[in-house]
Amino acid sequence: MTSKRKEQIVALLKGIETGVAKSVAVVNPGKYIQHNPQTHEGGEGLAALFKRLSKTNPRVNIVRVFSDGDYVFGHTEYDFSTSRVGFEVFRFEGEQTVEHWDNIQSRKGPNPSGHSMVDGQTAVKDLVLTETNRALVKNFVSSVLMGRQPEKLPEYVSETYTEHNPRLQDGLGSLRSVLAEDDPEGAIQYQKIHHLLAEGNFVLTGCEGVRGRVHTSFYDLFCISEGKIVEHWDTEETIPPRSEWKNENGKF
Repeated sequence: MTSKRKEQIVALLKGIETGVAKSVAVVNPGKYIQHNPQTHEGGEGLAALFKRLSKTNPRVNIVRVFSDGDYVFGHTEYDFSTSRVGFEVFRFEGEQTVEHWDNIQSRKGPNPSGHSMVDGQTAVKDLVLTETNRALVKNFVSSVLMGRQPEKLPEYVSETYTEHNPRLQDGLGSLRSVLAEDDPEGAIQYQKIHHLLAEGNFVLTGCEGVRGRVHTSFYDLFCISEGKIVEHWDTEETIPPRSEWKNENGKF
């Protein structure tokens, strides 16, 4: 079931290139809950979106895809009229997906260490450590990112870890600088964890917070090895005001 669901989601996302309506067959339109504020509810909304996007000659690449119970989540890159990078999360009931979240931003970089927003490790391993790694990341986000305790960084993050955020560089120095930022016009504040999904050595979090006083969603993908975070990717997206939503489900 796990591999089939992954294949179904890959096929769904690749359907953006063609605009073919049958690409959304994995979606249960009667139950589907859409959390992208810019997309209408249900499978019909997705079909219309795919048809519109296909006219821009898009390209879709699923860089990484994972599963966690009834969830399939992927790390993707899109080339529409502009280049973007995103995370997609789908919840399944049986053979169809019934709920969807995403977080997409414009591609930037490479960063000061020469890494793009999507390159790096892709192989899933250490499946027996899934829950251990999930707990590690939960504690890291809660204490270091939400609690803003940079002194705890070495407990969770390798000194030689690889960073894919386009503004930062490898190692702990950049992270310490971000956490030390206290200018309310630019500071990042993580406030709540909404998603905590894991498969083996990879853990994805979806968090709500603010960046420079602006309501923002932060998605972070971590790769763990030997009890430490060794690699990190992320996207951040401004959450539009409710008056601009095309559905009433909210970002999270």
